[in-house]
Amino acid sequence: MEFETRAIHEGSEPDPATGAIVPPIHQSSTYVQSAVGEHKGFEYSRTGNPTRSALERCLASLEGAAHGLAFASGMAAEDAILRLLSPGDHILIPNDAYGGTYRLVARVYSPAGLAFTPVDMTEAAACTDAWREETKLVWIETPTNPLLRVIDIEAVAALAHERGAIVVVDNTFATPYLQQPLQLGADIVVHSTTKYLGGHSDVVGGFAATNDAGVAERIAFVQNAAGAVPGPFDCWLVSRGVKTLALRMDRHCSNARAVAEMLTEHGAVGRVYYPGLDGHPGHEVAKRQMRDFGGMVSFTAAGGEHVALELVARTKVFALGESLGAVESLIEHPARMTHASVADSPLAVDPALVRLSVGLEHVDDLLADLAQALDAG
Repeated sequence: MEFETRAIHEGSEPDPATGAIVPPIHQSSTYVQSAVGEHKGFEYSRTGNPTRSALERCLASLEGAAHGLAFASGMAAEDAILRLLSPGDHILIPNDAYGGTYRLVARVYSPAGLAFTPVDMTEAAACTDAWREETKLVWIETPTNPLLRVIDIEAVAALAHERGAIVVVDNTFATPYLQQPLQLGADIVVHSTTKYLGGHSDVVGGFAATNDAGVAERIAFVQNAAGAVPGPFDCWLVSRGVKTLALRMDRHCSNARAVAEMLTEHGAVGRVYYPGLDGHPGHEVAKRQMRDFGGMVSFTAAGGEHVALELVARTKVFALGESLGAVESLIEHPARMTHASVADSPLAVDPALVRLSVGLEHVDDLLADLAQALDAG
């Protein structure tokens, strides 16, 4: 079946007991056993829940994965993956990674003995130069947050596998509709389902997928042992959002393309970051490994930080707020908001940078809103 069909039907079969077209939410913490150790596949909802299993099955299918595991947040999913490593191991991360990823690695795992190096992964030589004998994992984020750099997954995965390391791809910005990292050589895919997969700013969640049964077993052990699992209603909300993912992403992409093109022509804008622009350094790689270029656009205010701060306060359709990937458009100042935690690190963000999550409103309203905010400066 094609992507759109699987998004609607995988894991969402009608309820056999009632015929309900929407499967019920299994809001149960425990399950009756017919005898000690004899049950219908579920014992306790931290370990497994039918609503969570349905979501895991659907998202794994969309990523082309044999195994999928849902978590209470994207960071919980990342944490479970990083627990595959041991003290003394070394990891390569993008030098433009999400601030929360950097914080987790630098402030939680580094004190516990995990070494890491931020690298410009758009340059293959940079990965080679930063490689150590103890490098065990390469963490790819593409497009990156917030500069929307595009990393060649296939090339980096080949390099890492030659040296015996595993490759993780944060596919949150692209979603499985636009990009299939496992088919490009990645070993694990991770998502914040809070973003495009849920798509409606009403749920927090995370997800990890892999085709490696051994890796899946180890992540599943952490999922159960640490217990950072999503509740049934949260799983149901993500499942509902996923059904319209393909439609939403098509609109996100078309709106973002129009916004990026408008911004390139405005005198108050310095540089525009969007992989769909011909001048973007990762444009050709993005064309090769993505179906379309996504709904995120970043740009610098030509007048610097104070202009950027005034700008984000003037928009009316674009709401000032963190997060991304939902039906409504959002605007934010990364240096003081989503990426404030990396202000004193190699990942520090240009204070003139503005990040847009371009939503599903009418494109003319989005363009008019940005134009009035830019013109007022």
